[in-house]
Amino acid sequence: MALVKLNNNGVKNATAFGSITGLGNLNFIKKQTVSSGVGAVSFVDGASSVVLDNTYKEYIFYFNNIHPATGAAKFRIIGSTDTGSNYGVATTTTMFEALHNEGGADGTVRYEDGDDSAQSTNPINISTGVGSDADECLGGTLHLFNPSSTVFVKHFISQTQFVNNSGTPYCKNNFSAGYINTTSAVDAIQFSFSSGNIDAGTISLYGVA
Repeated sequence: MALVKLNNNGVKNATAFGSITGLGNLNFIKKQTVSSGVGAVSFVDGASSVVLDNTYKEYIFYFNNIHPATGAAKFRIIGSTDTGSNYGVATTTTMFEALHNEGGADGTVRYEDGDDSAQSTNPINISTGVGSDADECLGGTLHLFNPSSTVFVKHFISQTQFVNNSGTPYCKNNFSAGYINTTSAVDAIQFSFSSGNIDAGTISLYGVA
């Protein structure tokens, strides 16, 4: 890699720094594209070239331009331990958000106690309500740690960025984390909105080697 530094004249110089080991490599697994609206997007180990097993200790999902068909719908996840035959493993989470509106007001950070969960078997919110105007969408990531473990519960963290659905648009950055409370291997993850379809967008899955 290279370090970029400024000299006395403020000009950027790149200085060779050598390689850094131990940071891990991102290995692409699967991208799913929504272009006509679907109720849910599922990543199931062993189906359609998806790998979600002990090949990797960490998996990362990337959300790009996720557009809801219904305004104020919340983006959600849910896990399965039987390759998607059933979803609804008990999950506990917490969420907070930073926000600021286009008028330059209401900048704050707050705990979203209405969007956390306690041993819920329903889909888990990883965002508050997302705007559905033509130019509004959601982006972000979800990290799932060691889903194939048969010893420990399955931790995850997510960050989502979007425009909310309101009269005055807000920039919202939601942070959610939790654990899927099972020692069985989690081998499928499903994404959906709290109401309506996923109208458009892509979700990509990577393994961290």
